Amino acid sequence: MSQLEQLKKTGTVVVADTGDFESIAKFTPQDATTNPSLILAATKQPQYAKLIDVAIDYAKSKSNDANEQASIALDRLLVEFGTEILKIVPGRVSTEVDARLSFDKEATIKKALEIIEMYKDQGISKERVLIKIASTWEGIQAARELESKHGIHCNLTLLFSFVQAVACAEANITLISPFVGRILDWYKAKTGEEYTQETDPGVLSVRNIYNYYKKYDYKTIVMGASFRNTGEIAALAGCDYLTISPGLLEKLSNSNDELPKILDIEKAKSLDLEKVSYVDDEAKFRFLLNDDAMATEKLAEGIRKFSIDCVALYDELLKRIQA
Repeated sequence: MSQLEQLKKTGTVVVADTGDFESIAKFTPQDATTNPSLILAATKQPQYAKLIDVAIDYAKSKSNDANEQASIALDRLLVEFGTEILKIVPGRVSTEVDARLSFDKEATIKKALEIIEMYKDQGISKERVLIKIASTWEGIQAARELESKHGIHCNLTLLFSFVQAVACAEANITLISPFVGRILDWYKAKTGEEYTQETDPGVLSVRNIYNYYKKYDYKTIVMGASFRNTGEIAALAGCDYLTISPGLLEKLSNSNDELPKILDIEKAKSLDLEKVSYVDDEAKFRFLLNDDAMATEKLAEGIRKFSIDCVALYDELLKRIQA
């Protein structure tokens, strides 16, 4: 049995992390995730040109202003990719809110509602969409309102710390995406050390979050993300969900090495873990996040990177609209 099949047997839901939907069908993932960087990369492939055309035509039907058209086309392009992905996966697709709105609660809510409405126009229920939002204080509060008032499911991304994870669980967020590889990147750069599967700080972070959630019966799904190698994935076997790039899915499907279950709900419940609370204490949340240099730096870096790629996508659409 391949490692991919073994991983599914541990109870982990396998999610494809890509904008290149043509590459994922053979791995039979349950869900798929995207982000502006993945979509930007996918749009450079000629087979996806038709999706860009559809997005631009739609935008032109909604506005006469080129800049506004580019903005509308950007959102519609994300939805076009999501719609195509949902023809392949039986579950849900994560579609990201513009990272430039990461510190604006009301704008994030507005954008999320617009994206859901675009999916509705495509005949896709909000139950099949996860709105992806950065795990800032404002992002968590926006997701809290989207979940409670609008019944819109959210995926809180760029999550690097325990304090972010706890605040999300207390806000009853549907799913979080704690990053593994980017945490490892930071520690390797700072210490110059090499880490094993069992000492990988990204792996340990997700294990800690998983155990805490199960210990205290939080319903928020833990979806490990941002993997650098299959060893990190194997070290989190049994986690609720894992979102994995096509390249690593390929490696898992081509390996028959043993992949035992590592994370377990009953083991988590037996652990001695202190109960904490942050969701209604903005000052404490901000202080503890600020006190974690890795989480602070990687969150800021992630927002910057996604924003740059969002602008690049917008500029490309604007150029085509004006051509």
